[in-house]
Amino acid sequence: MTANINEKTAAVRSVEELAPGRDVLKLAGPLKKTGYRVHLLALGDVGATLLLGLKTQGGGIIDTIGIFDVNENVMARYEIEMNQIGWPFGMKQLPEVVTLKESELFDCDMFVFCASKAIPPIGTTGDVRMMQLEANSKIAAHYGALAKEAGFSGIFAVVSDPVDPLCKAVLKSSGLQPGQVRGYGLGVMNKRAEYFAARDDRFASYLTEGRAFGPHGGDLVIANSIENYDHELSLELTKLTVEANLQVRALGFKPYFAPAFSSGSISLLLTLMGQWNCSSVYLGKGMDGAFLGIKNRIHEDGRVEIEDLPLPQKLYERIEHAYRNLVTL
Repeated sequence: MTANINEKTAAVRSVEELAPGRDVLKLAGPLKKTGYRVHLLALGDVGATLLLGLKTQGGGIIDTIGIFDVNENVMARYEIEMNQIGWPFGMKQLPEVVTLKESELFDCDMFVFCASKAIPPIGTTGDVRMMQLEANSKIAAHYGALAKEAGFSGIFAVVSDPVDPLCKAVLKSSGLQPGQVRGYGLGVMNKRAEYFAARDDRFASYLTEGRAFGPHGGDLVIANSIENYDHELSLELTKLTVEANLQVRALGFKPYFAPAFSSGSISLLLTLMGQWNCSSVYLGKGMDGAFLGIKNRIHEDGRVEIEDLPLPQKLYERIEHAYRNLVTL
């Protein structure tokens, strides 16, 4: 895809330059039209809300949603409640929810990782996403190893924080193809930027011309416009977007509804349908790269396409900075 760039922000760079000679991203097989089996690990706040999204939105795409949690009563509760949600008189079929044994987790087309060891409590300051890295990396690597043992050929979708480094932990431990591992944190950042853009005319260009890049955290890159990039305005909108979760925490609540839907169920369904979505894909060769959030889609043959627009120099430098920091994690 291309964009018209004015002289003030002449396009000189490409995201492809971040990882020249990178591995071609591809799934182990082609996408299906329908009939997906999606398995979900952990039914905490995010996992349970994401499950609700897949249940209510996944009709005609997903046949069954398998759920696993260490608490058997939690699994039983959601199997009962989710299968009592639906349209009357057989008007529209929704996915069936079934409970799983851990040994069955990777008998599916898409595995969704929502496990988290230590979610920072209300009142915590700083980057609450990165605070979870050490503990959650061990869990992610464990399930990456289980995917390897199972010969998993589907999509390993990471939703837990911090999304992008956890994807790398899964890639290292699983031996999966880079195209099989994907991170889901950018979708909500895009929607948060849209939220502010809809409420302040200075940012209105984001609604039609803007883009989000990078990690679900402090190095996020929000561009007010690709065609008419304003560096200072973009930095201001980025700051608002990154700190949006803190606004909800300041009210005494954990901000999980928007991530579970915008980064989770909606983006996962768009992925399965082969449509454009905001998620993290691997840029690099071997283990030297990193997962970076960017607009992308999967073609019917399983090939992953990233939206590689011509970028103004200052915007490219912001994305490059985020990518280099992710490589070091």
